[in-house]
Amino acid sequence: MNTEVRSAIKEVIHAVHYRPAVSILLPFDIKMNLQTEMEHTLKSALDYAEKELLATYPADVSRVVIEKLRFLCRDILFDTRKKSIAIFVSPVFEKVCYLDIMVSPKVVIDESFEIRDLIYSNTQQSEYLMLVLSANTAALYKGDTGLLEKIHDAIPTSSEAFKNDIAERVANFSDVTDRKEILMEKFLHHIDHALEPVLNKYQLPLVILGTDRIAGHFKQITHNSGYILDYVHGNFEEATIEELKMRLKGPSVKWHQLRQQQLMNEIVDADGRKQLASGIHDVWMAASSRKGRILVVETNYSYPIHNGDGNKLIASTDSKETRMKDAVDEVIEKVLESGGSIRFVDKGLLKDFRHIALIQYY
Repeated sequence: MNTEVRSAIKEVIHAVHYRPAVSILLPFDIKMNLQTEMEHTLKSALDYAEKELLATYPADVSRVVIEKLRFLCRDILFDTRKKSIAIFVSPVFEKVCYLDIMVSPKVVIDESFEIRDLIYSNTQQSEYLMLVLSANTAALYKGDTGLLEKIHDAIPTSSEAFKNDIAERVANFSDVTDRKEILMEKFLHHIDHALEPVLNKYQLPLVILGTDRIAGHFKQITHNSGYILDYVHGNFEEATIEELKMRLKGPSVKWHQLRQQQLMNEIVDADGRKQLASGIHDVWMAASSRKGRILVVETNYSYPIHNGDGNKLIASTDSKETRMKDAVDEVIEKVLESGGSIRFVDKGLLKDFRHIALIQYY
């Protein structure tokens, strides 16, 4: 999980609950939008929050929160190269987060802060390692959904260093092709060997980018196949960072599916050990008892309630009620507060577990 977001979530979740709590989440990518457009979007969100506060809460309390919002937004940075912004304000707390993740525009005013979208967006990030190969060069990168950074000095980056090592072996070879083949093989073996401590350190899947010939040869000699998520074929020796990122859609989908399958395996295993709560009522009870280790919930699953007192959970049947709580959001907070983690899976994947499951501590 992104360290910056994890720290922000921890700070917001432990903030004292004091209403009204205002949460504003907005896309905020200066590369994609003009600053004037983003300023207009921010002003619209503030106007909406002010209107809702004054209509719902006493004027004196509302004014305190409104003034805090205005003060924070006067100092908003528009050139941070971040993708989104999250603003949290209550009478006793304020926080602005600049994030490298995408969020959906949202303004929520309630008795606690809205962090579900923040958690969801962050858990959808796919961290990976990328190895770009050619016959003579190699480069290793660490990436996630929005960033790609080169890892320096981890692997051999050029075959030039190995040319002298093969001089005697090829002394009797007249064919230049033979020399190149031996050099390439030695180079790839050294890369594969150097990858082992890197993969052990990061524990992330590896994507190999290279021509059919280079990638195929590496696939035959590697001892790290257990980490390799996918091979992407092509000549990437001169590719830019943006061009490399564009080629990772397929592996990212595969990585998402793999993670979901691993989660489902953990759920089935916990169920067999009688350490799983499933369905919102049982999950609520377990989370309230601080037993939650990993909460797994289907994307967009919600369970409106009008009363949640202790371990009691009562569904709301009044469709006209405008200020309903969501039991799933409440459970998410309970699990985070007790040190657990949250995972989201695709809609329908947890149908046999009534859309939500909680793997409990041993």
